[in-house]
Amino acid sequence: MKIYGLVFHDNGKVYNFKSNEEFVKGDLAVVETDKGYQIAKVVYSKEVTKDININEIKSIYRKSTDEDYDKYMSNLKDAKEAFEKAKDLVTKLELDMRLLSANFTLDKDTLMINFVSDDRVDFRDLAKKLASIYKTRIELHQVGARDKAKEVCGIGKCGQTLCCSRFLTQLNSVTMNMAKNQNLALNPSKINGACGRLLCCLSYEDDVYTEYSKNMPKVGQKKKYKGKEGTVVSIDILSKKYVINVDDELIEVFVD
Repeated sequence: MKIYGLVFHDNGKVYNFKSNEEFVKGDLAVVETDKGYQIAKVVYSKEVTKDININEIKSIYRKSTDEDYDKYMSNLKDAKEAFEKAKDLVTKLELDMRLLSANFTLDKDTLMINFVSDDRVDFRDLAKKLASIYKTRIELHQVGARDKAKEVCGIGKCGQTLCCSRFLTQLNSVTMNMAKNQNLALNPSKINGACGRLLCCLSYEDDVYTEYSKNMPKVGQKKKYKGKEGTVVSIDILSKKYVINVDDELIEVFVD
């Protein structure tokens, strides 16, 4: 028995499944989800350890066959057509929503559509019309701004493809305290990403900044230097130093 990490989309969230069958990275597998049967790609494998509750992990249904793959590719084509049809219906029904993606489960038991909107949307009429056309269950999911950026993709402030679209498989929480820990100016135009939310990269080095900040003073704090009192005017966290103003003289102090 091994644990396998599977993704349903490139750079999507990784889900753990178990199996007695042997899989290698890149293999396709059929798994049963709350939405029905779907095809997923193996991205890693690991041995079962004592700290893993194997009973809480779902089993892989089976390896994907050529027939499964053909059906999957056909579903992608049909989902693209369903997406365009749904967009037309959204326009006709004058719904304040923007569709992002549409996907069928392997057996076409469910058509799943993701959308974004600034407000809550009553999409019952849309669901009914789609159900009457495709004779299957319709699920519409309103997603957030960060999920939208991941789906649409784009270029970040650093000039590279957005991290969420390129390699982040899970969008973890990013807080204002992370920006404060790094002594950044709390200017939305500087610390917000393309999605309008805090930059994901603020979390990458937060542990380091938190550790290095432990013995650092705050800007404006009173500190004594060689018996004289001064005021901290700036800090450099990674270099572990700060500048103190003592009698109108700026002095650089390193923190041991």
